[in-house]
Amino acid sequence: MTTVPRQRGFTLVEVLVAMLIMAILAMMGWQGVDGMVRARDISQQTAEHTLRLTTVVGQWEQDLASLYDSTVVPGLQFDGAALRLTRLTPDGAQVVVWSLREGVWRRWASPRVKRAFELQQAWLMSQQLLGNEDQQVRLLDGASEWQVYFYRGNAWTNAQSSGDVVPVVPAPAAGGVIVPRAALPSGVRLVINFGERRLTRDVMLGPARS
Repeated sequence: MTTVPRQRGFTLVEVLVAMLIMAILAMMGWQGVDGMVRARDISQQTAEHTLRLTTVVGQWEQDLASLYDSTVVPGLQFDGAALRLTRLTPDGAQVVVWSLREGVWRRWASPRVKRAFELQQAWLMSQQLLGNEDQQVRLLDGASEWQVYFYRGNAWTNAQSSGDVVPVVPAPAAGGVIVPRAALPSGVRLVINFGERRLTRDVMLGPARS
């Protein structure tokens, strides 16, 4: 009589050990995939932020390149919280405000005007902004602080310090009253922090249109 050999199966302990090993391998594999996904997301966010920052800085440079120096309102002014400037466009003059409010870098632009009185009204409006105006554009989030410097007298100086005064000129909009006018700087330096990163941008100014 022939005896059929008994086939040995896995014990419960062996099955549990195998399942544990498979679980560990699966967890390691998931962590690897999750790490790659996170790295991809971070890289994509960084690329998007860099692209947006490049676009915003381009607008900053364009505004400064279009400065309009008039006897009606200042051409360029920084008060520590906002930088105001007057720029000339093909459709008229415009007041632009760059500001940092609640960690958000913003830009506001007035309607384009062609009369001195309207330009004065736009400048006055630029000093009363609340941050929720329709023309107020959120440019970049995550900005912690910023500083602006003007290049005057062969050196970078605090933009809030007094600058040189040009010879007095008549101001038609002020009824012909003679008023002094601060000379525009030769350059503007922007220093703005985004977390641990810092952006420094120097823009040298050509002759302002008047």
